[in-house]
Amino acid sequence: MADMDQSFVSSLVSVTGISMGDEGKGRVVHEILEHEKKSLGRPAAGVMKVNGGANAGHTAAGLKLNLLPSGVGDPEVETLLIGSGVVADPRKFLWEAMPLEARGLKVINRLLIDQRCQVSDLSHRLLDLAWENYRVNQLGMESRGSTGRGISPAYGDETGQWQIFYQSFLGNKDSFAQALRERCQRALDTIQWVCKVNEADWHDFFKTLTSAETRANQASLDEEIFSVDEFDFQRFKGNEPFSLNLDELIEVYWEAGNKLKACVGDGRDFLLGAAQEKRLVVAEFGQAYWLDKRHGFTPNVTASHTTSSELFHSGGIPVQPINQVGCCKAYDTKVGTHHFLTQMDHLSDPWGQKLAKLEFGTSTGRQRMVGWFDAVEKGNALRYGGFDQIVINKLDALTLDSSVPSELKICTAYQLADGQLTRAVPRDENSRKSLKPVYKTIAGWNENLKGMKSFEQLPAQAKEYISEMLAAIIEVAYPNGWSDIALPKIRFIGIGPDPGEIISDLPTTRQLLESVSSEPLPVAS
Repeated sequence: MADMDQSFVSSLVSVTGISMGDEGKGRVVHEILEHEKKSLGRPAAGVMKVNGGANAGHTAAGLKLNLLPSGVGDPEVETLLIGSGVVADPRKFLWEAMPLEARGLKVINRLLIDQRCQVSDLSHRLLDLAWENYRVNQLGMESRGSTGRGISPAYGDETGQWQIFYQSFLGNKDSFAQALRERCQRALDTIQWVCKVNEADWHDFFKTLTSAETRANQASLDEEIFSVDEFDFQRFKGNEPFSLNLDELIEVYWEAGNKLKACVGDGRDFLLGAAQEKRLVVAEFGQAYWLDKRHGFTPNVTASHTTSSELFHSGGIPVQPINQVGCCKAYDTKVGTHHFLTQMDHLSDPWGQKLAKLEFGTSTGRQRMVGWFDAVEKGNALRYGGFDQIVINKLDALTLDSSVPSELKICTAYQLADGQLTRAVPRDENSRKSLKPVYKTIAGWNENLKGMKSFEQLPAQAKEYISEMLAAIIEVAYPNGWSDIALPKIRFIGIGPDPGEIISDLPTTRQLLESVSSEPLPVAS
C-alpha cells in the first residue's frame, strides 16, 4: 500500500463546521476525495455520515440531499457508512437513493448502515411539529425554526432508552411491529396530553408533511420514480383525532427497512480495516461547533454532538490520530432564530442585501441570516473543539461592486456590558446576547476571483483579508502566544461554487501571520 499523503497524519479525516452551520462542508468532502485520487491514484475507502439525520444539505447528481453523505456523488467511493450516531428514516434513504440509481449512480450496493444506527419514523416528525406548536401556542415563545424532520425527538428516544435500531430489520417483523406500536402510542399521548395540540393543528400536521415531501421530491415524481401516494402522509392518519393507522405504518416501514436489509452491518470493522490498510475515510459532520447540543446555545442547537470526538462514538472505535478539517465561510451565516452578533440587516445594509441573495438553506429553503466574519467564535472553536486544517469558502462573494461600501469587517473581540473587551465566548446565552462585536476594518477588492489558480494571483487586499482572518482566529485561540504551538494551516480557500474553484497553494500559517501586525486586545473607551 502507498503511504498516506503527508498532509494527513492518519487515515481518518473529519470535516466539521466551526461556525453555525451551512459552511459548505459537502464541497470540502468532494475536494478531499479528489485530492486523494490525484495524489495516490486511488479512491478513498469511504465517506462516513457521523451525526444528525436528514438535516444536512448538499447536492449530488443535480439532486438536493439531506441524509446520504455528500460523498455519494463520487461513484469511486467504495463505502457510504452511516454511523451509529445517526438517526435515519429508512424511507428517506430510499427517497434519496432511488433517483440517484435511476441516473446511473450506484448507491444501495455501497451503503453500509451500522446495525446500531437508530430508526426514525413518522412519530418523530409528528412530535417535532407538536413541540414547535407547544412552544408557540402554549408558552408564547418564538419558534426555533426546526426542520420538522423529527431529529430531536428521535434522539430523545435514545436518551429515554426507547431506541429501535436498524438491526431490527434483520430480525422478525413481530418484534419490530411491537416496538413501533409502543413508540407511536407514546408519541400520540405526548402530542395530545402534554403538547395539547388541538384537532385542527393535528390534521394540519399531515398536510404539512405531505406538502413538504411532495415539494422536496418533485423531481422524482416528474421522472415517475415514485407515485404521489409515496409522499401522502394522510394515509397514516387514524379514523379518530390523535390516532394513527398503525397497520399501514408498520407495513410501510417494515417494507422500507427490508429493502435496506443487505446494507445493515458492522461499521466498526469497516473503519478499523480501512485504518489498518491506511486507506482514507472522510467523516462528514452535520451542523457545526456552535450548534452542538452540549456546547451550543439552547434552544438553538442541534440534537447531536458536532465535534470530531463524536466520530469515535458514532463509529464505535478506539480514539486514535485523526485529521480535523474545520470549515467556515469568509463571512458568517445562520439559519433559524439564533442570536447573531455580527448580523447584517437584509433590507437596509448594502452588504446584507448583497450576501442574502446567495444564502438559502439547502434543507429548508429558508433565508439565511448573514453577518461579518466572527473570528472570536472560530478562535474559540479552535481552542476548545480543535482542528488541524481550515477551509474558508466563498471568498469570491466579498468582491466589491457598485452596490456596497469598499470596506470589509472582521470581528476580533466583543465588548461587554461594562465596556471592557473580551475574546472569550461566554457559555451563558444571556451574557452572550449582551455583547457587541468589535470590528477590524480592511479594504476590499474589485477584481473577479473566478479562474484564479494560485495565491499569488489574488488581489493584495484579498491576501490581506485571508491573513487577517487567520491571525484573528489564532490570537483568540492562543491568548498566551503560539510560538510552541502546532498551528492549523489553511487547506484551501473557496473562490467559486464549482468543483476545483479553490486556491490551495497558500503560504504557511506562520508566513501569513508574519504579514499581519499582531495587536493586543484594545482597551475599551
